[in-house]
Amino acid sequence: MATGRDEAYEACLTTLRSTDLDRYLACLLMPEEKRGAVAALYAFNAELARVRDVVRDPLPGEIRLQWWRDLVEGQGAGDAMANPLAAGLIHAIEEHKLPRAALAAMTEARIFDLYDDPMESRSMFEGYAGETSSALIQMTTLILAPDAAPQLADAAGHAGIAQLVAGVLLLTPLHRRRSQVYLPADILSATGLTAPAFLEGESPAVAHAIKAFIGYGRDHLASARAAAKGKLAQPAADAYLPVALAQSVFDKAEKLGPACLSEPPVSPQWLRMWRLWRAHRRAAF
Repeated sequence: MATGRDEAYEACLTTLRSTDLDRYLACLLMPEEKRGAVAALYAFNAELARVRDVVRDPLPGEIRLQWWRDLVEGQGAGDAMANPLAAGLIHAIEEHKLPRAALAAMTEARIFDLYDDPMESRSMFEGYAGETSSALIQMTTLILAPDAAPQLADAAGHAGIAQLVAGVLLLTPLHRRRSQVYLPADILSATGLTAPAFLEGESPAVAHAIKAFIGYGRDHLASARAAAKGKLAQPAADAYLPVALAQSVFDKAEKLGPACLSEPPVSPQWLRMWRLWRAHRRAAF
């Protein structure tokens, strides 16, 4: 039986609370009439991001990603409507005319997560960010304030890169256990490191690599703020609420240094909630 729009949106919001708490809290600050569609988009992103966590091998992961890709491209949507998350996403796509090609590209980009291949360069990192975190910001803007989205495309691009840097810093202990390295290889090589040496964490150069990676994130955050200056207002500004947490991740990671390999630079939940609320009130990130 197909899941109705309101029921699907509510299920997406409920699921998001357990799969991506920060974006769930951001949703609660958004206009009520847009909250469900954003929650569906965020829940889709969280589902893609956790694929490696729920499969043993890459092939089943690719099959799961292919299922979502087929869904957003319009194949088999009828049967999938019994799945509340899938139904919510389809309702959001149709209601807000979200670009199916961009959603399909998100699923394609996540194939990288299933393997232990290196992130070869900053250009590759930025391409990955463009199809994941930056696309997510831009599509959230399309839901909240479609007329503002074209003017904020450059800001979304830089903000997504900054947010991905913060996300990688938060997940570095998990990535290390998996023998994954998301730090671009050209940043590592500039500090005299290889990916295996970075994972070992014993070289003094690890501190320099982390500091350089943080600086890379800060540069893109500054570029995002510059690109958004004079253009960002509510409700479009709420699409950038999760980005408002990146600065604190950079600050904490800088203090931790090489300890980021074993300790995520995360702030207490109450402080993250306050930062989201402040960003919402100021319409700034």
